[in-house]
Amino acid sequence: MTTVLIVDDSKLARIVVGKAVAALQPEWTRLEAGNADEALAVLEAHQVDVVVLDFNMPGRNGLELAEELRARSPEMPIALATANVQDEVIGRARAAGATFVPKPITEDSLRGFLSGAALKLRQAGK
Repeated sequence: MTTVLIVDDSKLARIVVGKAVAALQPEWTRLEAGNADEALAVLEAHQVDVVVLDFNMPGRNGLELAEELRARSPEMPIALATANVQDEVIGRARAAGATFVPKPITEDSLRGFLSGAALKLRQAGK
């Protein structure tokens, strides 16, 4: 069973991402967190395979969380979602091994990331 963690301080944004994930990967379990600390608590309590992070959050931003997650789980597929399409943000996301996904998130914008994540997980035997 594959589990995706959706991290965004906006409940509406989490619902939108959750619906897109459900449409593209209906068999995946979806978990949610409203900030980096909640996300880390969820990761302590559950086996999470894929993470979709918002960039702008109170406390640590999504990029900082992505870097922390990458250090813990080198192979985990991570997407960083933001409307902030500055080259510096995109570059740091890539450096952290995260896939940049522009906001607003749609099924189309998530499709490539999720299908790549599913393939990577299958190859890893998960």
